[in-house]
Amino acid sequence: MDKATTLQAMALSYLQELAISTFLLISLCMYIKFWRLRNPLYLYPVDWPVVGMLPSLVTMLHNFQDQITAILAASGRNFKAQGPLVSGMRFFVTADPANVRHIFTSNHVNYPKGQEFADIFDIMSGSIFTVDGEACRQLRAMFQSILGNPRLLALMASSCGDKVKNGLLPFLTHMAITKAPFDMQDLMTRLVFDLTVTPIFGVDPGCLSISKPSTHVAIAMDTVMEVGLFRHIIPPPFWKVMRWLNIGPEKKLAVAHTVLHGFVREMAEKSKARCPDPNEVTGIDIISGERALYKNEFQLSKILINYMIAGRDTVGTTLPWVFYNLAKNPHVVSCIRKEMTHVASLKAAAVTSNGASRMVVFDQQDTKDLVYLQAALIESLRLYPPGPIERKVVLANDVLPSGHHLRAGETVLISIYAMGRMEALWGKDCHDYRPKRWLSEDGASLRYVPSHKFMAFNTGPRMCLGKDIAMAQMKTIVAAVVWNFDMEVVEGQNIEPKLSCLLQLKNGLRMMVKERE
Repeated sequence: MDKATTLQAMALSYLQELAISTFLLISLCMYIKFWRLRNPLYLYPVDWPVVGMLPSLVTMLHNFQDQITAILAASGRNFKAQGPLVSGMRFFVTADPANVRHIFTSNHVNYPKGQEFADIFDIMSGSIFTVDGEACRQLRAMFQSILGNPRLLALMASSCGDKVKNGLLPFLTHMAITKAPFDMQDLMTRLVFDLTVTPIFGVDPGCLSISKPSTHVAIAMDTVMEVGLFRHIIPPPFWKVMRWLNIGPEKKLAVAHTVLHGFVREMAEKSKARCPDPNEVTGIDIISGERALYKNEFQLSKILINYMIAGRDTVGTTLPWVFYNLAKNPHVVSCIRKEMTHVASLKAAAVTSNGASRMVVFDQQDTKDLVYLQAALIESLRLYPPGPIERKVVLANDVLPSGHHLRAGETVLISIYAMGRMEALWGKDCHDYRPKRWLSEDGASLRYVPSHKFMAFNTGPRMCLGKDIAMAQMKTIVAAVVWNFDMEVVEGQNIEPKLSCLLQLKNGLRMMVKERE
């Protein structure tokens, strides 16, 4: 039998096994779903012979984050789960701040992201997002140095102000005049994509405009996170066979990889055209510094894709939820406007004297002391963190502060989403959007909340390096929208998260705006 025939036979065998396994899994999932309808109060995943808890977890996918939250609330903020017998999938799920501090800070060397995580997000392998240990420390130091460049920070700040003034506000004005509904999630994705890509390449991709050009690159980035969740849940041998055969979600992901690498090459060429001398470092983009460190173009592409995803996904995923919460809580909008009145009046006077558009735009200096505005953003992040789950692997046997014993090789899932909704941590109003919970008694400053309790920007040695930049951008954007427009969520739409590693809205967010008098 020649090699081609052998490979064909192996592929056929894999497909047959995959088909049988899929049929059995679907049948069992349908049974479990029917059983849950008959037993609605039973929350804990059923541990079945051979297949473990996988079928139960699959039946939760339509409402995954809330289902996990309910299980954690009923089980003391910790529970164990396991996949099929031969898969080696053993999970410990937690929303306990004491455990989080132990895993991410006190004993973080025992809890790396691990090789399986790097395999799941292979398009970013070797980047700060996937590496551990000394490699991670070196990459963080390098990126911290990049973000410390005053010229780059100035570029990012001015780019944000310009985009708000010349892109976001004209778009919203057009929507107000036409009285047409629009997708706020799509709008924020376009805006933040431009804000992220511009400092990386020194070139504005021009995604935000009334004409709404194609967003195939943004869709490819979303695909990476959607298929990433699929890879988290499905045993690795299954999705790796699908990748080899180029079928199902893996086929979609392969296309996304091609799109992203192609976009990076295109933007890199535009960057070179802007600065043709390879030895000249402009100091006002990220790629100029990275070119000197990565001679391998493919690895450089992975690093830049990591920056794109990290920069876009945190802010781009958060802002639609912020506007949703504000539109549903007009008293919060009133409080933000009251806080902004003084600086807005000064800005409005300057606009009038210049004879320019009466739209008021705020820069980062204007918004840095707006405490209530920051509380409104943080409260939205508590309820809707952009990355709802963190994943770690156990290197050596350990005992957590909760008393749970973990074995080497087990996977730890930290539900940031659930931790923000635990009554024991936030009180009986934990599901309510209430920015005042973050304010001091006199309302003049923010209360201190440890990062291992509020993990929207991670905690410990892997704390988000771009946190301050992200907060400054969001304050600039939200301040401009809130001051210049009234917002309304279109009724009748289904507001629920997408099945993804990101907490994006599954159906977008249809909104309408009108200019304030």
